[in-house]
Amino acid sequence: MRATEDPRQVGVVDTVLVTVKAWQVPEVAEALRPLVGPATCFVPLQNGVEAPEQLASVLGVAPVVGGVCGLVSFIAAPGHIRHTAAEPFIKLGELDNRPSARLESLRQAFVRAGVTVEIPTDIQAALWMKFLFITPCSGIGALTRAPIGIWRSLPETRQMSEQAVRELMAVAHARGIVLSPDALHTTIGLLNSVSPKATVSMQRDIMAGRPSELDAQIGAVVRLGRATGVTTPLHAFIYGSLLPLELRARGQIQFSG
Repeated sequence: MRATEDPRQVGVVDTVLVTVKAWQVPEVAEALRPLVGPATCFVPLQNGVEAPEQLASVLGVAPVVGGVCGLVSFIAAPGHIRHTAAEPFIKLGELDNRPSARLESLRQAFVRAGVTVEIPTDIQAALWMKFLFITPCSGIGALTRAPIGIWRSLPETRQMSEQAVRELMAVAHARGIVLSPDALHTTIGLLNSVSPKATVSMQRDIMAGRPSELDAQIGAVVRLGRATGVTTPLHAFIYGSLLPLELRARGQIQFSG
């Protein structure tokens, strides 16, 4: 196995798993150009729903597919990733949901490696179902600085999480995403099933003063809602409340405390 920080040394490849933070995707896309060949497949696994479009705008539509992953983990030390909760999985799909030999081959490779993998009938719906879950966790967790077991147990913040899911569903509907009729019930069930001590990466990044996925998650809901005429007052409030911390982490403003 070889590792390099320069994609130009690699050349054309079969598959690229894009696993950087969501806010890094546009920059990384430019660096991935040397890897593109006639059969190359790029699989973005970020939180949020905009990464496939961001990659396609640079690399072209044909090489890009949709990808979703689920796990709770963090960097314990350089080269050491600690998995703390949830059963890891990956979902893959062509952006137009057509059957695909390249993704079936990739699915089989994951199976041989012992990874739980699925090709859903609608990858866009799969992307949004994760978005419905992760975005309220990120926003309310970062705002309260509390683990999920605390904010889901308090009536006030639990109501916020349900309002957040409803706003997300309204944006998805306006964008033509076909969610299952029980999407709200399923998402609330997932929120209830997570370990009470759990936090998510955007929350941890903001609490640690690092650049985060605020714009790719909370900001995306506001942005996509505005583009489709859907109001998202709770997400707008969360985004505005966390923005000063995000800008400070990126060195664009300075303040203490």
